[in-house]
Amino acid sequence: MFFWHLLDWFFLVFHSVVIVFNLFGWIFRITRKWNLALLLITAASWFGLGIFYGMGYCFLTDWHWQVLETLSISPHESSYVQYLFRRVAGVTVSAHFADMLTAILFFAALAASLFVNTKDHLRKRSEKKRV
Repeated sequence: MFFWHLLDWFFLVFHSVVIVFNLFGWIFRITRKWNLALLLITAASWFGLGIFYGMGYCFLTDWHWQVLETLSISPHESSYVQYLFRRVAGVTVSAHFADMLTAILFFAALAASLFVNTKDHLRKRSEKKRV
């Protein structure tokens, strides 16, 4: 049983780090490409795998839910962000609020990441031409 509790904490921390990196990884030049890649993987899960499993499907959430089910814990939330609000902050938010917040912040981070990565790419190209 200890192993499953350890997995629960692993997913809680790892998935939270993924979310934070998705939101802010574009800020630092060194992590920008990795951030864009992770945002695209997230989008592929939500919209690609979502075709088969339901829009917004996240394999990390699915795996964490399986761990919680093994522990006989049944999350009542429909989204991971909604679950994080309750579990980490002790605040109950509606599914609509969690979904809207997630979508707005995700697309803002994606736009920022595309902007700075494109800017970096164009800057690199112009530097090569000057040499």
